[in-house]
Amino acid sequence: MTLLAAGQSAASSAAPGALGFLVVAGLGLAVFFLFRSMTKHLRKVRLAAESEAAPPAKAGSGASGRVSTGAAATDAAANKETGSQGS
Repeated sequence: MTLLAAGQSAASSAAPGALGFLVVAGLGLAVFFLFRSMTKHLRKVRLAAESEAAPPAKAGSGASGRVSTGAAATDAAANKETGSQGS
């Protein structure tokens, strides 16, 4: 009651101040970095989903139908190209 008797109301004496600004600015900065991180993770997920949806590579010339990978596949492809060009 002493505040009302002094002529000031409780609502007019409240101000956000520097601390309020720092809290809001900190939250905004945190949201910015969280959004960037989320975008990066969503890109990775999208690329992974697109690579799974892509049609499979052609089967290799092996009897089991497996696709050869790595250096052996690169060497085999190089040998095929040089063999067909030289003949």
